[in-house]
Amino acid sequence: MKQLIIVESPHKAKTIQKYLGGEAQVLASKGHVCDLPARSLGIDIENGYKPQYVVSQDKEATIKQLAQAVKKYDTVYLATDPDREGEAISWHLKNVLGVEGDKVRIEFNEISPKAVRAAMAKPREINMDLVDSQQARRVLDRLVGYKISPILSRKLKPGLSAGRVQSAALKMIVDREKEIRDFKPEEYWNINAILLKMGARKTKANLFNAALNDRNGKKIKITNADDANAVTELMRRCAYAVDEVKKSVSTSKPAPPFTTSTMQQEASHKLGFTADRTSRVAQQLYEGVNIEGEGQHALITYIRTDSVRISPDFAKATLGFIAQNYGSEYAPKTPNVYKTSESAQDAHEAIRPIDLSRTPKSLEGKMDRDAFRLYKLIYERYMASQMSNAEYNTMRVHITGESGSERIGFVVKGKSVKFKGFTIVYSATVEEDEDDRESDTLPDLNEGEKLSLEDILSEQKFTKPPARYNDATLVKALEENGIGRPSTYASIISVLAKRQYTEKQQKAIAPTPLGETVCEYMEKNFPDIMSLDFTARLEGALDKVADGNQQWQELIGAFYPRLQKFLDRAAKSGGSAHVPDEESDVICDKCGAKMVIRHGKYGPFLACPNYPRCKNIKKIVEVVGKCPKCGGDVSKRVSKNGKTFYGCTNYPNCDFISWDVPAPYLCPECGNTMKVVKRDEKTYYVCTDRQCKHRELVEDNNE
Repeated sequence: MKQLIIVESPHKAKTIQKYLGGEAQVLASKGHVCDLPARSLGIDIENGYKPQYVVSQDKEATIKQLAQAVKKYDTVYLATDPDREGEAISWHLKNVLGVEGDKVRIEFNEISPKAVRAAMAKPREINMDLVDSQQARRVLDRLVGYKISPILSRKLKPGLSAGRVQSAALKMIVDREKEIRDFKPEEYWNINAILLKMGARKTKANLFNAALNDRNGKKIKITNADDANAVTELMRRCAYAVDEVKKSVSTSKPAPPFTTSTMQQEASHKLGFTADRTSRVAQQLYEGVNIEGEGQHALITYIRTDSVRISPDFAKATLGFIAQNYGSEYAPKTPNVYKTSESAQDAHEAIRPIDLSRTPKSLEGKMDRDAFRLYKLIYERYMASQMSNAEYNTMRVHITGESGSERIGFVVKGKSVKFKGFTIVYSATVEEDEDDRESDTLPDLNEGEKLSLEDILSEQKFTKPPARYNDATLVKALEENGIGRPSTYASIISVLAKRQYTEKQQKAIAPTPLGETVCEYMEKNFPDIMSLDFTARLEGALDKVADGNQQWQELIGAFYPRLQKFLDRAAKSGGSAHVPDEESDVICDKCGAKMVIRHGKYGPFLACPNYPRCKNIKKIVEVVGKCPKCGGDVSKRVSKNGKTFYGCTNYPNCDFISWDVPAPYLCPECGNTMKVVKRDEKTYYVCTDRQCKHRELVEDNNE
């Protein structure tokens, strides 16, 4: 029997074809084949909000090829991704290609020979609830974008656009920026006693720091220099002794396996990947990557998921693998089970490796570097999640200094590994986070032990405002607020950057003046769209449609009339908001005016404020440092898709580019590029190769 399988991606088609050989022909639709028309609303508002789909112009040749193939095969399977978008693509393919039969849809959570053949043995009908949920989302997004964007362009500046989910995300970023601006720092002092056991040798190993904790039995917080000086004077007069020692054993549980959002967060944190970069690399690992000497192979399960659930059979097999490769003490008696969020769809397993025997070590040097690094992160996270808890010997010591009737208390904590547990998975090449490093083991201290004060560390500090979002923290916040879904987090961030509503400052996401102006206008005129609660409730309603608990037309019918009221009010309102031009120091060489910074399709540029009388424009060259390859200037640039990068101004003679601000010379240890990192008002040069770990403190911050 001749069989045809249609998937979305050519990479996915190539992998499945390799697995099935001559059992079936595998072709790709290359994504969506139908969509709403580009130049009209494409929604019949008067007749149940019916979408008017058309075959995308760039897919006409693909459709022709697929239609010819469908006629040649007895059986046609539609094997698009196992989510709402995939279900809608299958529905469009069935209708456009005239695929006969009801049970033509197959899905699998992983691309493996076993999973694909099992799916082919149990085809099902297309799930119209999932299709309707995708239709509802598409119609909502079109109504918001198509109706609001012209008003923004008319009231603010030409070419602006709005998005249903992106606008709420922009509000989060702008609100955080306002918090930072309004923040008033408060003074506080950290005071530590450097202590030594009485009679012990004064060596680094015997000295330890104890943090100020209480005074006369009450917690103490030092908020000014006078109080700090009073405490340090008292400390110098005190006699010190240990009055309490608490020893215990603590356990540390492994983190659950990755969901889409936690994978994006950890890849940002540990690998320096943007959410978009993580999504692209993860898609490759799911569809299949080229492994040296083996060809195309898929390595991980489906990558758009909000569940931490694991297949019971795979979890059981994992315990056997752990016992065999690490020891029985590292394998729990029963598989670890993690609770999935109540708001999660839980349609798919967590992200995990397909084959445990494909260890990171076995693949090192055999595949693309980005793909290897992300696979290693996923593999180790999954393996650790199924292992026994780690155990630590902990000690908390309270030390009292006495002088007459005054008593001042200090606390010091120690921790040492008793049983490595799941931490054994993480190899020495993985850079530890500074916050995750275990504190040094304390000297052996007992109650009544006499101590001598060797020194005092007194440090003035000020409370800091909340940090700007970065890719990791914004994804986490989007998930916590119910904004978007696993498949949309990366696109939300990239769209805001592409529209120039946000910009990257180092790794932080900051709103541009344009973004703040758009946000202010949207909040005033379209409060529902900017409401996090409203957006989250709309996402919940879309989930109900997917579950078959709500009709999608009813959802749109409740949403659109309210949107129309806001549209009418905004259209009738007089005046317009002003997008401020940022004045530069550059003088127009044609008319002598100070040029202003404006934003175009490919990023900011300099323009004469006397336009149209003077039409002079210039490129903005923002020099950020020196090129480590040729010594020329490195400037900040913006790519066509809105991403910030840094490139040598001597291009094309020098081809140096970097996603981070580069140090002026290469790493002396390994020869790779170093990046500039600012932390705690200090500047460091840090090697971009995480395995190298070389870093340098830059003494002269003006460098």
